[in-house]
Amino acid sequence: MPGAPDHPASVPSAPVPSAALPPAALPSASLPPAALPPVDAPPVPAASSPGDILALLRAGSAATRADLARLTGLARSTVSQRVDALIAHGFVTEEADGSSTGGRPPRKLRLRTREHAVAGVDLGASHCRVVLMDIGGETLALREDPLSIADGPQSVLRHVERTLHALLDETGRTPATLQSIGVGVPGPVEFSTGRPVDPPIMPGWHQYPIPEFFADRFGVRALVDNDVNVMALAEQRRAFPDTRYLLYIKVGTGIGCGIVADGRLHRGAQGSAGDIGHIRVGDLEEPCRCGNSGCLEAIAGGAALARRLSALGLEATSGSDVVRLVKSGHRDAVRMVREAGRAVGEVLAGLVNFFNPDTVVVGGALAAVHDQLLAGVREAVYRRSHPLATHVLRIEPSRTGENAAAIGAAILAVEHALSPREVDRVVAGGGY
Repeated sequence: MPGAPDHPASVPSAPVPSAALPPAALPSASLPPAALPPVDAPPVPAASSPGDILALLRAGSAATRADLARLTGLARSTVSQRVDALIAHGFVTEEADGSSTGGRPPRKLRLRTREHAVAGVDLGASHCRVVLMDIGGETLALREDPLSIADGPQSVLRHVERTLHALLDETGRTPATLQSIGVGVPGPVEFSTGRPVDPPIMPGWHQYPIPEFFADRFGVRALVDNDVNVMALAEQRRAFPDTRYLLYIKVGTGIGCGIVADGRLHRGAQGSAGDIGHIRVGDLEEPCRCGNSGCLEAIAGGAALARRLSALGLEATSGSDVVRLVKSGHRDAVRMVREAGRAVGEVLAGLVNFFNPDTVVVGGALAAVHDQLLAGVREAVYRRSHPLATHVLRIEPSRTGENAAAIGAAILAVEHALSPREVDRVVAGGGY
């Protein structure tokens, strides 16, 4: 794969390239390390494969062949064979450091990114966001369009396909540069198959083969997950990289929770972990769209608040309208959002006691009025959770904002494309 290097392999940052463009035509840019998907230093395996070697380089544990030999205990000839394989397959490049004060300058291994891109897709109830990102974590292009998920999989996914081609053209890339695609959808997903399972606001999507749709058109693997999970991933990787145990609470039309445990997404046995929107709250009997009553979503979700404000004669049909009324200082809206925060906090207090996170992040549409929402959340959590569980707990508004799901889906794709298992498959001749 031709192209010039961008970033040191020890700093996981690099862009996606086009083999059709000369290196000089491509800009070189770097992001602050905190803005990139962090890579934990992996344990050194007894027999390091090319994928393991790349993981050590990405983690910053090593930057030269000599470093790798010392770290792994492998013979230099073995290290060289594996590094040469990574270079031959376009994963890394090697160049003089330029910092030598005498003698032969050291040659540093750098992650090669110009020929490698991923896409992140955020499908919401009424929007579609697509981001093109390089495998070092730099955003190359992003587009948002209004789109109804209820239009069905064929219509929605064909729109994504067209958008992806447009972004590739915009950045001077070809479809061959795509290595993987991440997709976040607003419903339950069986992660092992990438298929939605009875998603309540996605008519026609049950068991639809989303990964196969993209594989047929782009020849790459697509990883599909619930949108709250990829939001949690984006928040932990980009905004709270020092956090190992994080809960991301999305309070929008519905309410969900993404779980990061020991730095990894926790999905549960079938992928439904974190579905807190249908936990019963108190003795309330508010009917929920799931068929039960008293669910958290029916009490504190944006759609539920909008209905109650509409019943008072106010113009409110969605969570966005609730936010508008709160920002305008409407007393009933402010009161309802704070009460919603308390209801979320009641459920969250149990989660804090059970899971003991060090960070809770609140996002979603209603997080736009986080002063009122988080006041209620914190009030309930700190009142009802055990002191040890809240000793170092921080409850913060989302820092990644409205693009969290698209960015998180792209990070999911990067981490798949550069995983030791996938790298070893490619080096063995499996291709992307």
